[in-house]
Amino acid sequence: MNKAIQIFFLLLICVSCSLDCLSQKDFPHDTAYYQTFPEKFTVRLFLSKKYVHLNFPSGGGAEDLEYKANPKLNLGAGITIKNFSINLFNGFGFLNPKDDPKGKTKGFDFQVHVFPRKWSIDLLYVAPKGYHLSQKGAAGVGPDEYYYRGDLKTTIFGISAYRLPNKERFSYRAALTQVEWQKKSAGSLLYGGQIHHGIIKGDSSLVPNLLSHTYPQAGINKINILSFGPGAGYAYTLVIKQHLFITGSLIFNLDANFTKEEKEGGTLKTTSFNPSEIFKAAAGYNGRLWNVSANWSGTGFWVKGGTVEQDYFFPSGNVRVVVAHRFPLHKRHS
Repeated sequence: MNKAIQIFFLLLICVSCSLDCLSQKDFPHDTAYYQTFPEKFTVRLFLSKKYVHLNFPSGGGAEDLEYKANPKLNLGAGITIKNFSINLFNGFGFLNPKDDPKGKTKGFDFQVHVFPRKWSIDLLYVAPKGYHLSQKGAAGVGPDEYYYRGDLKTTIFGISAYRLPNKERFSYRAALTQVEWQKKSAGSLLYGGQIHHGIIKGDSSLVPNLLSHTYPQAGINKINILSFGPGAGYAYTLVIKQHLFITGSLIFNLDANFTKEEKEGGTLKTTSFNPSEIFKAAAGYNGRLWNVSANWSGTGFWVKGGTVEQDYFFPSGNVRVVVAHRFPLHKRHS
């Protein structure tokens, strides 16, 4: 079943990328609001860091149990020519401490945000392994240490797609991919839906033994989640004197969630309806040649389990600082 779901998501990713390439042709839009650069290509340098958190509710007076991945800070470079973009990055040693007290997170992380003219599409496939508890001194470790689980792994993959009605005046690309220039303030409604599948598992109980009396999830070593539903929201870019900009985008979904919690000796299945969110934010300088900006894209899912009334909460995202420059595709002849 899980393999069939993964194949389904991979097909959705291929269709989405094809849709992006086919629909990026220039189209009539209000050039007073934003400008495209079909005669130029964009080169960017960036710093980025991704994150994945796992929040387990206590169901009582104790604080929630929060695991965090510890990914590297990455330095990267990318180029966009016509409708095609590629970014390469690496977590170089000089950017990351050699002996991190929070432990190491390894694994695969694939997050893509594509913006065909009429759509905003997010693709997610992350499989980090290695998490630490957010607070020092938890679960029996020393007061200056972090409890670390090298065996704890998550696999989360999915797709979301939202229609963008005001495509003639509002550009996501100007704020998030540095290939266009939003010159006047504008916004747009968003509507569509998402589908995600996630697996959280460890070699033993996800709740540390010393905390088993505090958290009802004690003994559960695997959580399987399928989530899908419709959503709507709004995106807006405030432009100051044509060049300075602040962009915010927020979408809320109402999802049907199917949760299966597994432990030795039994399985607990739960069906529920919960909200989820998808957000994007950016700010910086944009112009004909340069873009200097920071952006943040993320998701948050609330999911009902079978052991407590409160919801699990699983946020993930990516933060970037970017410097980009546009170059002409062809030299001008005098």
